[in-house]
Amino acid sequence: MGPLGSLLRRVIRAGTLTVIDAGGARHVFGDGMAPRCAIRLADRRLEWSIAFNPTLAAGEAYMDGRLVMEEGHILDLLDLFTGNLKWHPDNALRKTLDRRPRWLMPFQQWNDQRRARANVAHHYDLSGRLYDLFLDKDRQYSCAYFRSPEASLEQAQFDKKAHIAAKLLLDRPGLEVLEIGSGWGGLALYLNAACGARMTGVTLSTEQLGVSRGRAEAAGVAEDVRFELRDYRAVEGKFDRIVSVGMFEHVGKPFYQTYFDTACRLLKDDGVMLLHTIGRADGPGVTDPWTRKYIFPGGYTPALSELMPAIERAGLYVTDVEVLRLHYMHTLQHWYDRTISARAEIVALYDERFWRMWLFYLAGALCAFRHQGHVVFQIQLARTVDAVPLTRDYMRDAEARLLQQGPDVPTLQPA
Repeated sequence: MGPLGSLLRRVIRAGTLTVIDAGGARHVFGDGMAPRCAIRLADRRLEWSIAFNPTLAAGEAYMDGRLVMEEGHILDLLDLFTGNLKWHPDNALRKTLDRRPRWLMPFQQWNDQRRARANVAHHYDLSGRLYDLFLDKDRQYSCAYFRSPEASLEQAQFDKKAHIAAKLLLDRPGLEVLEIGSGWGGLALYLNAACGARMTGVTLSTEQLGVSRGRAEAAGVAEDVRFELRDYRAVEGKFDRIVSVGMFEHVGKPFYQTYFDTACRLLKDDGVMLLHTIGRADGPGVTDPWTRKYIFPGGYTPALSELMPAIERAGLYVTDVEVLRLHYMHTLQHWYDRTISARAEIVALYDERFWRMWLFYLAGALCAFRHQGHVVFQIQLARTVDAVPLTRDYMRDAEARLLQQGPDVPTLQPA
């Protein structure tokens, strides 16, 4: 199998991969033990393209039906690869195979206001029905908070909102809260209903904006929960609190300083901010080319070492940091399973190629959290040293109250 065979012999050490080439010959790699999966390649050229650009070529081949799963599912295949290449101090192979160029990153992440809008439209202006099919009923499209791995997705997403609210120190009604990247409005509506916050949510997605405004109108809270189509850099005013969940991954490293400078400008002197973002425990990296091309153009998940210098230069205090490790893995497993179950409906919305693309995206993301050092950072920030209490007891107490008080805000009506 030429260079592909050489690559697979180096990578597949634990577990077993069977490759059926275009001529029908079977090639077995690994130790003969479980986990096992088998693939069939449709043409000889694919062997070369996967060998020299594994993620992009394999992802495109799976989308196009030229890489076919003969045994197992696409998640099994990606789990086998990433498990062998897992981030671990004793795994030197992972470093030797990382040939992705880093010098292009500033250009790939140059997310000025025009490009940021186009990037958001690429992903978030898809059919609302698609998101209904794999997300929870509130369309929370970010890492849930699993108090137990057995929790339902709906419960874990509700618990995530309560966890975030507790860290925002919403200790009195009427606080002005800015949400940067407000999605379909679920968090803003929750913070208003549970804590009496006056919410301003900004998004660059016209689809999300329409849904969010409709939800606020239906709930009778449109005066207190407002949504705007606006870039974070164009927001004016002063806010008691700022929250941003699952948006920072779209900022782009060249704009980290702008982002935190803007947050500092918008916070009142005693203001508090909570940033919730996917991050890298393994240090600075590169967005893989398949994800950048098909899923999140301009996207990048930062290491903590890339965030802190910009936070420090902005003049913000880091008042709390929590690292959620396997929570997103569990979240993505729910999304993946629901996407499998909704195959016929997603194919009817788009086509078979789109369904396979979405499945590859979710499977790859799941494996990144299982094996590749991806985590979620929740970073609490403040403008002054005394903006939050001396101990974290207030978070625990507020969260306990929020979990008891329920119920959640009204759920979205399916598109």
